[in-house]
This record gives sequence, C-alpha cells and structure tokens, in this order.
Amino acid sequence: MNRFRADIEEEEIGPEPVLKPAPKKRKTAEEKMDSSSAISKLFNDGLVSKEAATRALPFLCYLAFLGMIYIGNSHFAMNNLRRINKLNAEVKELRWEYKSLKADLMFKSKMTEVAKKVDTLGIKELIEPPKKIIVKNNEY
Repeated sequence: MNRFRADIEEEEIGPEPVLKPAPKKRKTAEEKMDSSSAISKLFNDGLVSKEAATRALPFLCYLAFLGMIYIGNSHFAMNNLRRINKLNAEVKELRWEYKSLKADLMFKSKMTEVAKKVDTLGIKELIEPPKKIIVKNNEY
C-alpha cells in the first residue's frame, strides 16, 4: 500500500473531535454534609463501629481529664512564678533598705558624730588618754 495515499486520507478525515466533559451535577447540602464530614465517613464506611466508639468513650474521658489537669497545672505554675517574681522584687527592695540603713548607722556611729550628739548632754570628749589602774595581788 502507498504510504503517501494513507497520509492524504487521514488529512481528509481530519482529527477526531474533542468531547467536552459533561457538567458536574451539584450536590445538595445533605449530600455535601454526609460525604464531606470525616466523622460520618468513619461511621458510614464501617471503619469505626458504634460499639467501638462506645468502648473508646472511657479512654476519651480519661484523656479529657488529663488535659484539664495539664491546663490547671500550667495555671498553678504561672501563679507560682508571678508570686516568686513579686517576692524577689520585695527582697531586692528590702536588701537596698538594709544597706542604706547600715551605711547610715555606720556614719552616725563615728566618733565625731557621737561627740556632736553627746555634747548636748554636757559630756565632753577626753583630751588625754585614759589611765591604766594596776592592782597588785596582795592589795586586794
């Protein structure tokens, strides 16, 4: 057979027409809800039976209880941290107060400061050094 003739016959026939896909039918709200809901798929397709879900209920309650304990524990820890920070600030403030009072006391206990305070009472500072009293054994 002639190859040239086969090519011409194919050109006369032309390419095959492309068929457009039929428009999709829109689903109703119930069909969308039933088919798209993951929970309903689990129960409708038979992956999880109602009996198995009922048996798993105590475990789910246990997990929920553990979750509540975890949340409560985090709240308790945050309250403790706030209280610790508050007490640390108070200790820091008291430490500064202690240091300032100690410095003030050291200043007021100097000999010149004491002499100024006692001068109002009429007590004078000694000019000569104190005398040492010596007691012999047989004098006593």
